[in-house]
Amino acid sequence: MVTDPIADMLTRIKNAYLAYHRTVEIPYSKMKEEMGKILVKEGYIKNAKLKMQNAKFKKIVCELGYKDEKPVFENFERVSKPGRRIYARWNRIPRTLSGYGITIVSTPKGIMTDKEARKKKLGGELICKVW
Repeated sequence: MVTDPIADMLTRIKNAYLAYHRTVEIPYSKMKEEMGKILVKEGYIKNAKLKMQNAKFKKIVCELGYKDEKPVFENFERVSKPGRRIYARWNRIPRTLSGYGITIVSTPKGIMTDKEARKKKLGGELICKVW
């Protein structure tokens, strides 16, 4: 059993990039699906598709992208952990590497990037930083 499924997802993606794999499979959850959509939109992965293994089990298959044979996804930092949740108001959401990366935020209006949350003036739980 995994105690932190979000960190597990990001670690699987990072390890697949380091091993130069083209795809990686991740156990399904709604939050992971939304984070996958954000990572696709921001260009950190090429595609995130839902795959039905059988009637009970779903998986997210992430297609990884490389630029000049180097991984696009360099690293991540888990901010809010299961043992310690971190929240921030919209004007106090930190910028990742001075705007070079993204911070994923869980707001009352759904999961979004730090830029979208600031624009909509929504605060929430800081999930992770990706660069």
